[in-house]
Amino acid sequence: MANYLVTGGAGFIGSNLVKYLCEQGEWVRVVDNFATGKRENLAGLEKGIELIESDLRDPDTARRAVADIDYVLHQAAIPSVQRSVEDPLRSNEANITATLVLLEACRGAKVRRLVYAASSSVYGDQPADSKVETMTPSPQSPYAITKLTGEYYCKVYYHCYGLETIVLRYFNVFGPNQDPTSQYSAVIPLFITAILNDQQPTVYGDGHQTRDFTYVENNVRANLLAATANKGLGQVINIACGTSYSLHDLLRIINSVTGKQIAPIYAAPRKGDVRHSRADISRAQELLAYRVEVPFEEGLRRTIEWYKTKGANTA
Repeated sequence: MANYLVTGGAGFIGSNLVKYLCEQGEWVRVVDNFATGKRENLAGLEKGIELIESDLRDPDTARRAVADIDYVLHQAAIPSVQRSVEDPLRSNEANITATLVLLEACRGAKVRRLVYAASSSVYGDQPADSKVETMTPSPQSPYAITKLTGEYYCKVYYHCYGLETIVLRYFNVFGPNQDPTSQYSAVIPLFITAILNDQQPTVYGDGHQTRDFTYVENNVRANLLAATANKGLGQVINIACGTSYSLHDLLRIINSVTGKQIAPIYAAPRKGDVRHSRADISRAQELLAYRVEVPFEEGLRRTIEWYKTKGANTA
């Protein structure tokens, strides 16, 4: 058994990680300031975790969080392109400053390894069919810049200080515990809850933009692989399915699964959004022995069922 710290553990991806670790019998500490995380995401797990309710920008909080920890799974962030466009300073503080403070605390505590949740947004709108880790980043939003800066800090702490780090670039993660109620919510929870409520979802743009939608269980397993892998230290690794679907494809499948035929409403494209995104996952397969455990359509079915259990009035 190892000691894990999940930062942002009350958030969407973080809470799925916490649940999985608890099911595996691992010891888990969570740090979250509940700026975007939700207490309900940890429901039923309270007795199996240690919770620190505080902000990682505070060095004392960071030092307390990493004490006696083997592996840090750093998910904490303000995870929204649109929110960063509207409030870049807050995104900078939450995504860059907190990451640097955490890395410094890990260095002092001699944490075994930190796995950093990065973002495919750093690739920007490069025209290649698949995004490969060797591409020069081309961020198009403050959010993308903050996540890229976190990557660079992770690399520097490995090369300068010997702190083991691995960077996982996530591509459009979806699944249980993803909040559909915010104006900054991701497209899948917004589409699902709208259709479950017999409402027309809004498509920003023409609907032909594509994404490598990845069910959250794949990211959870990738984090655990990265925490103990013998390869990949100091490197950036794409985590996705290696496939892409358009927003029209997404709507078609949701309508099919729910037995509905609801057409979208179209609106102007949003600033900072990229046109196409698909991952090359060969590095993850080689270095982490990563594989896609849950393909897109199966993950979408599971997610729709989860939202149904939460009730149709979640939008």
